[in-house]
Amino acid sequence: MSAADMKAADPPVSVPRAPEGTRPQPATNGNRPPRKAGALLPYLLIAPAFIAIAAVFVWPFIKTVVMSFQDVGRRELWTGDAAPWVGFDQFTNILGDGEFWHVVLRTVVFMAVCVVATMAVGLGLSMLMQRMSTWVRLLLTAALVAAWSMPLLVATSIFRWFADSDYGVLNMVLTKYLGIDAQGHNWFLDPKQGFVVIGAVVVWGAVPFVSVTLYAALTQVPKELEEAASLDGAGTFGVFRFVTWPVIKPVFQMVATLSVLWDFNVFGQIFLMRGNKPEPEYSVLGIYSFEKAFESNSFSQGAAISLITVLLLSGVAVYYLRQLLKIGEVE
Repeated sequence: MSAADMKAADPPVSVPRAPEGTRPQPATNGNRPPRKAGALLPYLLIAPAFIAIAAVFVWPFIKTVVMSFQDVGRRELWTGDAAPWVGFDQFTNILGDGEFWHVVLRTVVFMAVCVVATMAVGLGLSMLMQRMSTWVRLLLTAALVAAWSMPLLVATSIFRWFADSDYGVLNMVLTKYLGIDAQGHNWFLDPKQGFVVIGAVVVWGAVPFVSVTLYAALTQVPKELEEAASLDGAGTFGVFRFVTWPVIKPVFQMVATLSVLWDFNVFGQIFLMRGNKPEPEYSVLGIYSFEKAFESNSFSQGAAISLITVLLLSGVAVYYLRQLLKIGEVE
């Protein structure tokens, strides 16, 4: 007998129907569906990072907030005695001090100049890297990474030697090759000239990151669009403005925002360039907070200045996070 005959010989099987007006229920085994294996694994993997962030950032931030509403001096710091609460007195004293606002203005101007110089030099280098041969670009990238990885102490020592009044390379070049009598010139007597040297250290350390990041963004610009724009009569500036810039703009804004955050909090470059004792004319917010806390022994004032700095930068941080979210949406 064939399979078809056997199938025809089988008696029909009646399937019971559910009563009218009732919804058929899915077959279950009476237990909840088991949780997918490994569902908690991502949370376990990032748990050490959260713990480290809490230990390094969250807890010190909480202590800073508490100290800013107290009057913590050397005695309370050494003995561990409870410091008296003063409310908003630290903030009112700082915000009512004219010197503080001079320091804020100096910090903003220094940050703006450094960010503009960093982004201009970084963008120029990244565009030059597009036109270099492969081996030259690799050599330049290696040099940029080496400069970026150089310790801050080494970098500031090199620039201090460059600007030394007696043995500095800068004075020698100006005197010997450009005919400018700069022998024995002290660049740090005038704060404007001193900030030029310090700004050079800041820009020199930030340009590698900006250049490599923007070059990575430039590699995403479609060459076909640039060629089409050139064929339509657009010049070099036109191609950059209407084709290249819209593609790299999100990355440029993100890197510029990071530069604002970094340069607003400059401390080590100024502190080391001035021999661990910056003059009042070189005070930016980081130096000002340090001096109030550790030289005037007013740790609560230093904590309050730090919180004010955080509030001043909170808008920039929010803008940076928005740029990250926009880039994520585009991707």
